Amino acid sequence: MLNSPASTSEIVSMKGISKTFSNGTIALKDFSLDIHQGEFVSLLGPSGCGKSTALRIVTGLTKPTTGKVDWPLEGRSQQDHELGFVFQEPNLMPWATVFGNVWLPLRLKGISKKAAHAQVTETLQMVGLEQFAQSYPRELSGGMKMRVSIARALVTKPKVLLMDEPFAALDEITRFKLNNDLLHLWETHGWTVIFVTHSVFESVYLSNRIVVMATRPGRVVNNMKIDAAYPRDEEFRTSSVYTGFCRDVSRALRDAIGVEDQL
Repeated sequence: MLNSPASTSEIVSMKGISKTFSNGTIALKDFSLDIHQGEFVSLLGPSGCGKSTALRIVTGLTKPTTGKVDWPLEGRSQQDHELGFVFQEPNLMPWATVFGNVWLPLRLKGISKKAAHAQVTETLQMVGLEQFAQSYPRELSGGMKMRVSIARALVTKPKVLLMDEPFAALDEITRFKLNNDLLHLWETHGWTVIFVTHSVFESVYLSNRIVVMATRPGRVVNNMKIDAAYPRDEEFRTSSVYTGFCRDVSRALRDAIGVEDQL
């Protein structure tokens, strides 16, 4: 079995982040988190704890009220091509083919369809959809639509992949399959992944570190290392090691909810 591909080099650092929305809701307060190159980090917590807000602040889609995001390996600000974002819903253009949907980020950069052909085709091969390049979203299953969304995020060859509960709406069998496929791609290409989920079981299976969050206001209450080797497969999913980690993370999540109840 392989060890985690993570390194000790920080690729992104969130320092003292707070976010208060115009209606007065405090989504995050004094949120600090360092992500290392090659890590697979899950943000786990109850609804309303600011997981998605933290992810959007990393991308620059949402600005923090206070605090800052540093990119030690890349300078002080990220470039668009360094990040890929996968939302909870595939958000595909129904009038465009699979190829057209994946081509979109390159098209927005002024890259023609002809010039982008090889790169889009290569990315579709990565997610197992090369045979569906000319299909339309209405012709795809839910899992296939999510694969298209992932391919669209990967086509620009990002260094950091941010995923906001991408598999939450899928059935369990499809979810397990995409978990396995995502881990294979992560191990193969050495990306850094920040993954938002409500699932203890999914977070333990995928991650080498789980950040447990509490709400009111959103903040980190536990940073848990999942010290299990990769690759992970169904044998790991049914092992006592996996069960033990799930038990520990579940306890940490219950404690986080308890912290909220005391406020």
